[in-house]
Amino acid sequence: MPDTITVAGVAVDTRHWIGGLRVASAGTFTDHSPIDGSELGEIARGGPTEADAAVAAARDAFPAWAATSRGDRARILHAIADGVEKRIEELAIVETTDNGALLRSHRRGVMPRVAHNFRFFADWLLKLEHEDFETRGHANHVSWDPAGPCVLITPWNAPLMLATWKVAPALAAGNTVVLKPAEWSPLTASLLADIAAEAGLPAGVLNVVQGYGSEIGDALTSHPDVRRVSFTGSVPTARRIAASAAGNLTPLSLELGGKSPLLVFADADLDLAVDLAVEQYDNAGQVCLAGTRLLVEETIADEFTRRFVRRASALTQGDPRDETTDIGPTIHPRQVEKIDGFVQRAVAAGARAVVGGHRKDGQYYTPTLLTGVAQDSEIVQEEVFGPVLTLQTFAGEDEAVRLANGTRFGLAATVVTGDRDRAERVTARLVAGTVWVNCFFVRDLQAPFGGTRQSGVGREGGTWSFDFYCDLKNTVTAPKGWSQNHG
Repeated sequence: MPDTITVAGVAVDTRHWIGGLRVASAGTFTDHSPIDGSELGEIARGGPTEADAAVAAARDAFPAWAATSRGDRARILHAIADGVEKRIEELAIVETTDNGALLRSHRRGVMPRVAHNFRFFADWLLKLEHEDFETRGHANHVSWDPAGPCVLITPWNAPLMLATWKVAPALAAGNTVVLKPAEWSPLTASLLADIAAEAGLPAGVLNVVQGYGSEIGDALTSHPDVRRVSFTGSVPTARRIAASAAGNLTPLSLELGGKSPLLVFADADLDLAVDLAVEQYDNAGQVCLAGTRLLVEETIADEFTRRFVRRASALTQGDPRDETTDIGPTIHPRQVEKIDGFVQRAVAAGARAVVGGHRKDGQYYTPTLLTGVAQDSEIVQEEVFGPVLTLQTFAGEDEAVRLANGTRFGLAATVVTGDRDRAERVTARLVAGTVWVNCFFVRDLQAPFGGTRQSGVGREGGTWSFDFYCDLKNTVTAPKGWSQNHG
């Protein structure tokens, strides 16, 4: 197979990046664009051999990188950010072609955020410290020691942004990395390897291996030389990763599925509420944080629904490279089948599609709103990961909270209300890792991020990221006993 493919005029190497070298595999897999189903090229398909090689490269590179000063690590991370910013247009068009998200979003928001991920953790590293303290005259000093090789497994819905959300703090902490991108959207991870090398990141500090699920994943997550595993994806895959890592007691960070509620109270700004609800169709609904369960106070439910239907029906669905497109395709034919299966089973069980409810040509699914759904129904309880929302009503705060907390997930929640006291009461009772009040998707990298229940394990962001990617050490020094003879 050719070592390089051209995607929208951009050359992308299809081989792995291991120990500072491009490495081919005996097998390949085909990467397709969700926009039109066209074949983008053959990608090196790794397995245990490539996994072992990548971990070995990370292990060998670790001592020198861990010993690199904070200032030098930060300098290289800023150089990587510079490289991202120089190639924003290339990264944006490759990722849009590969995963179908809006090109305008990649240009204006996602790829600048990729650069920001590196800059933020580079700067946070330089100010990272705990206050020293005393215990009966003994001095305590807490330090962050680099943990070692880290395996980072990332999803297909925001490939590069979510990869660098892990890669940047892992590298900043002094660790080496083996990045395994999702097989449905592997291309920008390869470009990141090029950018990192050009920025002066030493060979073996960042490795990128491609492949299908457990074919390579099990070998990575069960490897005895791996010191951390971070994964973003589904609950079933997380269970498999946890079982694989358990043999070595490898610490895990898991950011998993969501079935987040969006609560709208009668005192809310209704236009704002509708705007926020329609925003949940972002990226064709392929957002783990999306508030897919609309919970609306019954006294305003009819008016809310009328306004929502009008707004949602006006959305433009089509080619994500078109500036006027609001919703692009779903990532893969299997995902379209999964989404449609959820919707058709819900309708058969008595739900009503007041918007959408059907697939279009290719990998496009209409923005859908289902009403008449029961709290214990599959469509309310299970993550669809597509442009499908449900609407339920409630009579008061207690019922709203009961419905909101009534799933096995707890990733995020959104509350829309004009009453500050109500907002405080309700948010205090919600089970979620992140709660937004009268806003959505506002994320600061210094804040903790993660889920509760089956939405995840652990928190990342700011100091929390360094707590995960480091071994924290407390050094206790006695006030006496120093030799006076220094020879």
